[in-house]
Amino acid sequence: MKTQCLCFLILCLHLSPDRCQPVLAGNLHPLILVPGLGGNQIEASLTAAYEPTAPACRPRDDGWFRLWLDRSALLDTQSQICFAERMRLFYVPEADDYCNAPGVRTRIPLFGSTMGFRYNDPDHKDDLSSYMAPLVERLEAIGYVEGETLFGAPYDFRYGLASAGHPSRVGSRFLRDLAELVENASASNGGKPVIILTHSFGGMLALQLLDRLPATWRKRFVKHFVPLAAPWGGTVLEMGIFATGTNHGLPFVDNLLMRPESQSWESNLWLLPSPRTFGEAPIVVTNHGNFSASRMSAFLEGVGFSEGVGPYQNRILPLLQELNPPLIPVTCIAGTGVATAEVFVYGDGGFDELPEIVYGDGDGTVNLVSLLAIESEWFSFPEQDLKVIKLPNISHLDIVRHDSALSVVIEEILEINDGALRANS
Repeated sequence: MKTQCLCFLILCLHLSPDRCQPVLAGNLHPLILVPGLGGNQIEASLTAAYEPTAPACRPRDDGWFRLWLDRSALLDTQSQICFAERMRLFYVPEADDYCNAPGVRTRIPLFGSTMGFRYNDPDHKDDLSSYMAPLVERLEAIGYVEGETLFGAPYDFRYGLASAGHPSRVGSRFLRDLAELVENASASNGGKPVIILTHSFGGMLALQLLDRLPATWRKRFVKHFVPLAAPWGGTVLEMGIFATGTNHGLPFVDNLLMRPESQSWESNLWLLPSPRTFGEAPIVVTNHGNFSASRMSAFLEGVGFSEGVGPYQNRILPLLQELNPPLIPVTCIAGTGVATAEVFVYGDGGFDELPEIVYGDGDGTVNLVSLLAIESEWFSFPEQDLKVIKLPNISHLDIVRHDSALSVVIEEILEINDGALRANS
């Protein structure tokens, strides 16, 4: 009966979505979207304490502006320097926590809504900027309504979380806000538990939320957890970012100018390959020695980021040793079969030159062994309801944009809701 009901819904939505929407609307479990790293907007304002490295970086007014992402503010070298210094984080040993650059205030707009991460740059709604807009549109097509049954949880993705005993002001505040959003979304929908649908790094944050709250809370408020392309064990690509920088997916940005900024993000430390997942295999090969996930501190020293060693060892590494099952239903969806960096080989030019890359399997961003880490980690927990779906030839971003991937995601959301639909029919 369940399969017949679900098939009817899919066929109905394909042939006549407008007629199906009213049927579904009152029966949907509320859904919260959590984007991945770099997926939502960050706004900034600059105070008198801000001391730019160049006159051109001085603010033109005292107001708030979009720091991430505004492509028009990244078109030349000087503007890229300004952007990088405003996006940097600093670890303060005395506080054992991270903070913004002096004089830079930041805020995350549109919390509770999906409007802040449909496009990376809302001024340029093109393929380069499109992020979760296609996924949101497909959710709306099956009856989800922004602010009623559909909610978003953007966050300051530069920050991460810390292991027990270490403060994490920004990351912990986000988890509190996310928990409150879950509770409010459930309350405003007649007490229905919530579906948490995440992409990439958002899945790691959501799992931490579930791990840090009691089982009674999870069972009351969360119907299902659906992580898409989650880098459970980190990604080899991060070591390339720490070594050579990143252009943030914008071909006109200088990756070396972005290197100090990218190295400073607490979240990027968290996304480095986990020793638990990647073991002793060489990942970065140089003329002066090789580095594996198990030699991460030596790697950070080698790329000139010695200030990251302490936070990595004390705050991040303990987090990487745990991947606890939440003991609520989980459907993990990941792309496979896309060439993904597995080893970086640096030559005589060192880390200032782009390396040769040896590729393996994954989604083009996250390695397969990391995408599927929970499958092996949770195997010994029969009480964990886990479904793993592999999507051949689907990349890290295509999983929230490509029609074939979105059809699978929507089918899973319909299946999760199917029980509620039948109960109310």
